Amino acid sequence: MNKEIKIAVAMGGPGSEHDVSMATGQAVLKALLGEGCDAEALEINTSEVIVPEGVELVFNTIHGTFGEDGVLQKQLEAKGVAYTGAGSASSLLAFDKVASKERFIEAGVPTPASETVDCSAGVQMPKMDLPYVVKPPREGSSVGVHIVREEEEARAAIEDAAKYGDEVLVEQFVEGKELTVGIVDGEVFPVVHIAPRSGFYDMSNKYPWMTGEGGTDYYCPAELDEETTQRVQDAALAAHRALGVEVYSRVDVLLDADGNPFVLEANTIPGMTESSLLPKAAKEAGYSFGNLCMKIAEVSLQTPRNV
Repeated sequence: MNKEIKIAVAMGGPGSEHDVSMATGQAVLKALLGEGCDAEALEINTSEVIVPEGVELVFNTIHGTFGEDGVLQKQLEAKGVAYTGAGSASSLLAFDKVASKERFIEAGVPTPASETVDCSAGVQMPKMDLPYVVKPPREGSSVGVHIVREEEEARAAIEDAAKYGDEVLVEQFVEGKELTVGIVDGEVFPVVHIAPRSGFYDMSNKYPWMTGEGGTDYYCPAELDEETTQRVQDAALAAHRALGVEVYSRVDVLLDADGNPFVLEANTIPGMTESSLLPKAAKEAGYSFGNLCMKIAEVSLQTPRNV
């Protein structure tokens, strides 16, 4: 890649994941500068991106709303400015957990059974048997996610998830290992095993530096036999392809006690600090953090967009 190309690293955003995005953005900016690139920070606090003069590539590190749902991508396409990662259509599809689950089912991708609850006229209770997982369909970083094991916990969980939108996704709870698989330019990285020290992989366990509590241990490559590893990687790649995701993603998978993988979602703007999951897997595959950032930028510049 031509290192003289001017790159703006978009970070922050107007959504609930602003602080996490700032950490990702600063890490990517540092890595690009370390690789000798002409890069600068582009902090965004509103639902509009104003591209600085001369910028030829926006490296998108805005998690969640605006950055991961196709809105930023559409704005950049309209301006004719190149950007990293998934396109506007695949970003929107992957960000919507209800729509992406429908696509997984159509494509034969293994995924937990689910139902969608319409809370537009007030809280409605799901018909699914306990235990189940309640989540807002269009949030990230486990915002509003609850594992419901007892009937008396259900209403509060639905009410909380419904704060983020009228629709609430209810998924069958799969007991097992939490795994994630990074994919960059069609290359499937080693599987990461996510082992929260307590509870599940929620905001406090993902970002103890933000919350002051929780914590998680990570194992890469995950301690799985070769056949199980292949099944998990195949399921992740099938999910990535089913959604039509360009450039890169990180696919979250649950593995039950019988070795069956269940895809939860594909993250099109995964965390990108040096300690984040995609960089951990990339390191195991032979990429330094700087190499990974450069690879994403290079492949993105070669990816056609809807302009």
